[in-house]
Amino acid sequence: MTVSALLAACGLFLPKNSYLDALHSLKKYAKLSSMNGDNSLNDPFGKSPMSQVYGNSDNTAKKEPMQSGPHFDQGTAGRRKDLLKKSLLFVWEFLKIALVAAIIILPVRYFLFQPFIVKGESMIPNLQSGDYLIVDEISYRFTPPARGDIVVLKYPLDTTQRFIKRVIGLPGETVEIRNGKVVIVGSDGKEVNLDEKTYLPDLKTTDGDVNVTLSPDNYFVLGDNRQFSYDSRRWGILPKEDIIGKAVFRVLPVTSMKYISTPKY
Repeated sequence: MTVSALLAACGLFLPKNSYLDALHSLKKYAKLSSMNGDNSLNDPFGKSPMSQVYGNSDNTAKKEPMQSGPHFDQGTAGRRKDLLKKSLLFVWEFLKIALVAAIIILPVRYFLFQPFIVKGESMIPNLQSGDYLIVDEISYRFTPPARGDIVVLKYPLDTTQRFIKRVIGLPGETVEIRNGKVVIVGSDGKEVNLDEKTYLPDLKTTDGDVNVTLSPDNYFVLGDNRQFSYDSRRWGILPKEDIIGKAVFRVLPVTSMKYISTPKY
C-alpha cells in the first residue's frame, strides 16, 4: 500500500470524493490480499522488525498435542509385561538346568563318587592333611578290596567318624606283626613278609604285637605313618560293610594332583 492510499484511508489532506475513492480502493486491495494469503494488512506500515524475527502470529507453527495419560500408561504397562515375561523365562531356564544337573550329579555324588578331605597325619608321606580326594564308591560292589588299596571307612567303634587307611590283610589270612615286620600267612599256611618299599621307601619298622586271623568279609588296615596311626593294631578288624570306598584320585593341591594306584607286591 502506498503512502497516499494510507492517507486517503485516514482522511488527511484529501477532499471528500478522493476519500471515498481511496476507501473503495483500500477495500478492494484488502480483498485481493486475503485471497493471495497476504497478511501485510495486519501491519499497515509493513512488516515490523519484530514480526520478521518472531514471524506473524497467524503463521506460528502448530504444536504437536501431548500424549494423553491412558496411552502413556498402556506403553509402560506393555514394557513391564515384556520384562516380567523375560524374567520368568530366565527363571524357568535356570530351573531346568538345575534340575538336569541334580538328576546327573546327585546319583554320582551319593552312589558313585564322593569327595573326601584328609584330616590328620596317619597317611604321611603319601597323603597329607588337607588333601582333597575323590572316593570311588561303586567298585567294591563288584570286586572286593585289594591289598594296598587306600580306603575311606567308617570307624567301627563310632560309625559317625571317617578314617582313611591302607588295606593290609584280606579275608581268610592271618596277619602278624613281629620284630617290626608285617607278616601275612595265607590260608595255605604260606608266610610272606610284606614288602612295602614301593610306597614306604623309608619305613624301618612297624610297631605292634599282632596275630589275628580274618574271617570272611573282614580286613586288616594300617596307616602309612606307622608310628602315629590309629588303626587295626588298636581297634581291631574292619568289617567290609564299614568300607565306604576306594580313594582313586587326589584333586588338591593342584601341584600334587594324581591318580592313586594300587601297589603291586
